[in-house]
Amino acid sequence: MRHFQSLEGIQLRETWLTIGTFDGVHRGHQKIVRNLVSKAHADGSEAVVLTFYPHPAVVIGKRENPSYLTTPEERAELLADLGVDVVVTFPFTPPVSQLSANEFVSLLKSHLDMKHLIVGPDFALGRDRVGNSQYLSETGINLGFEVSTIDPLEIEGRVVSSSAIRHALRDGDIDLVNVLLGRPYFVKGQIVPGDGRGQTIGIPTANLSMWAERALPKSGVYITRGQVNGATYGAVTNIGVRPTFSSEHPRLQVEAHLLDFEEQIYGLEMQLDFIGHLRGEKKFSSIDALVTQIRQDISQAKGILAVNS
Repeated sequence: MRHFQSLEGIQLRETWLTIGTFDGVHRGHQKIVRNLVSKAHADGSEAVVLTFYPHPAVVIGKRENPSYLTTPEERAELLADLGVDVVVTFPFTPPVSQLSANEFVSLLKSHLDMKHLIVGPDFALGRDRVGNSQYLSETGINLGFEVSTIDPLEIEGRVVSSSAIRHALRDGDIDLVNVLLGRPYFVKGQIVPGDGRGQTIGIPTANLSMWAERALPKSGVYITRGQVNGATYGAVTNIGVRPTFSSEHPRLQVEAHLLDFEEQIYGLEMQLDFIGHLRGEKKFSSIDALVTQIRQDISQAKGILAVNS
């Protein structure tokens, strides 16, 4: 898979293309992309996905405090796993938001030379979202490309969408998140030194420093798996401000206790896969009460991970 950060310098020939933000590459996205890859390769053509960063809604002021399910690099890797040949992460800027539908389509045609464009039923591009599927079909007659639409994926009567996944994350509903994604939700970050409190109470944790725009589950305690240094470990992960330890300026932290693990791994990157939700974050009456609860969390997590191994 080739990953480009703009259209500059790209000159492809007779591609099959789909366009969208594809944040999370959830099961609805997978349906579109698998269709694209299958038909493109059967035609002897390259399967191309053009995605956007930042999210267009952020740039035009319809969404504040952006939170993403995947980084642009992770998104490209997930698309590559589905067989995509080329991913273009198109920088969505204020000037880009002012391009007319005709200007945007001409730009795509000149660089990507799409012979077939696959979109969802509500897709639209260009200023004021003029470039809907009907417009694109009519334009394609003149510019030499065809357009097909794919209906959204529904699971148990619910349309699978990135916004639905973000809502489920805010509710701490990891089970629903993972169903909509078709895989465990994950975050990645560098392991950095903390304040050492976990070590002093006999339950050391790996503290993650991560992308500020990463969407995180609701504060609480989760069953996770940590992938670090080429190995995978069961883990209990806390997301929150650790209210039992007083602080004038509490900050949200992600810290994972890797089960049956004692190595020093500062500076390494770790991926945390979320398996389930154990409990909400709470303030305990004493450190001893906190330790007792954490040991119960560990025991419960081990049992669940054993069943799901």
